[in-house]
Amino acid sequence: MLSQAPTEIPPALWKLGRLNHVAIATPDLEKSTALYRDVLGAEVSGVEALPEHGVYTVFVKLDNTKLELLHPLGDNSPIQNKNGGMHHICIEVNDIQAAMKDLTAQNIRCLSKEPKIGAHGKPVVFLHPKDCAGVLVELEEV
Repeated sequence: MLSQAPTEIPPALWKLGRLNHVAIATPDLEKSTALYRDVLGAEVSGVEALPEHGVYTVFVKLDNTKLELLHPLGDNSPIQNKNGGMHHICIEVNDIQAAMKDLTAQNIRCLSKEPKIGAHGKPVVFLHPKDCAGVLVELEEV
């Protein structure tokens, strides 16, 4: 009797990586930046305007990740939380197109049909919070 070799599981088309950042909406970007820089002693970036995303950003560098401070840029900004608070988490992926295709097939809605270039100059896509346990998830290709 011949024994059959076990069927190998094909490798995943894409891989979920590390936490890249946690984004925090803030009604006062200058005050929030000063808190992390001057009070807590963190290294912070300069303010960057991202008109395609409707936000101003400042990154707070931590040893194991980053915080992204978000402030509305214009009336059509997706940042509508006037009191501030957590906005989204960003997780790295090695192939954003494969991730989008696979997640869409699993009924996870992407908020855009194609990735956009994010604050780090890399492709990003946001996933609908109703499909992600109430959390707005950003995927960033590394």
